[in-house]
Amino acid sequence: MKLLAVKPGEEVMETLTRRAAEEGITNGAIVSLIGAVDACAISNMPATDPKSDILSEYRQPFELSGTGEIVDGKVHVHVALGREGDMALAGHLHWAKVETFFVHAYIAPLTA
Repeated sequence: MKLLAVKPGEEVMETLTRRAAEEGITNGAIVSLIGAVDACAISNMPATDPKSDILSEYRQPFELSGTGEIVDGKVHVHVALGREGDMALAGHLHWAKVETFFVHAYIAPLTA
């Protein structure tokens, strides 16, 4: 198991991709993703077209948890985001900016 940390001032997807490459992880399971972000973009599918994406951007703090995978060096993450008012959002993570707290990703690399 590897811990990949995203620190204040970093973007989640870019940092996870870079750190996985530095660790030599080209394929693996993102077993757990936990932390908080200050802004993000997620997508979901419209009910009438599962091959399309509806991208939504948010500029507010969120608690974040998620899972995902790394396939051929490409990071793919699905998240649940909690925001003010006890509301939650979920979807495919496109980007997320960490400014105040951190995000930790626990990775189980796949071996040949």
